[in-house]
Amino acid sequence: MRDTPRSAFPHFCEIATRWMDNDVYGHVNNVHYYSYFDTAVNRFLIERGVLDIRGGKTVGFVVETGCSYFRSIAFPDTVHVGVRVARLGNSSVRYEIGLYRNDDELPAAAGHFVHVYVDRESNRPVPIPEETRALLGTLS
Repeated sequence: MRDTPRSAFPHFCEIATRWMDNDVYGHVNNVHYYSYFDTAVNRFLIERGVLDIRGGKTVGFVVETGCSYFRSIAFPDTVHVGVRVARLGNSSVRYEIGLYRNDDELPAAAGHFVHVYVDRESNRPVPIPEETRALLGTLS
């Protein structure tokens, strides 16, 4: 995904880096990249009304994530997080994520993020709710 242009992603979330995100090497520490993934996906779901983080019957648990790093991001950069759905299963969804620094056309990093939908009380997998499935279909 090193050469994936911004146009490959149907949704973007903008996240400002913070001073504290930089590590001793002068760039954003790798642990924050996973936070960007999580923030972009969940913000999308919450803002579109298919994820109720406090009272919803179903929630998505992260079961797998991975990231490849290509170029540095550092404070005070703005990260543009591209999100698309690579696979939509019965109870799981695999997102592909591209992190673009400022106005760069090619990603600074790219990765994936897998949610398995579960019943909040039992923590057992359940089918992705239809409203959520329809929304996720717009990210393919």
